[in-house]
Amino acid sequence: MLNTYRTPILPEWVDYNDHLRDAFYLLIFSYATDALMEHIGLDQAGRERSGHTLYTLECHLNYLAEVKLGAEVEVRTQLVAHDRKRLHVYHGLYRPGDEQLLAANEQMLMNIDRHAGRSAPFDDAVLAQVQALQEAQNGLPRPIHVGRAIGLPG
Repeated sequence: MLNTYRTPILPEWVDYNDHLRDAFYLLIFSYATDALMEHIGLDQAGRERSGHTLYTLECHLNYLAEVKLGAEVEVRTQLVAHDRKRLHVYHGLYRPGDEQLLAANEQMLMNIDRHAGRSAPFDDAVLAQVQALQEAQNGLPRPIHVGRAIGLPG
């Protein structure tokens, strides 16, 4: 997987139990998505050149283990799939050097032409980077927290 973001857990991110608040898991994953955008050529220069950006269409978040104040965490990112306009992305939250999954995040991202205000195919330079990342990650297993639905049995 691609290491996309690393941070200590900051005091303003925790609750009265010294646990990372729900919203800040998503903040960390959002910063990982920003890093993914940079990796595929949609950094500031790429956005200015192409007029394109990514919007999040859907997001699922699984809280799997406690993350406390002062912990150091990193996000490892996998491109699950893509088409000419969308990225299906998985982020896993870990302690550096540890394989215990702390949280899992699945996102569907859409390429947007900011001038037209609607979806558009990736430009050739970005698509080439997306395809290279997909090829580099082809042998990775599908994460177990991808494609899950929320609901009660019955």
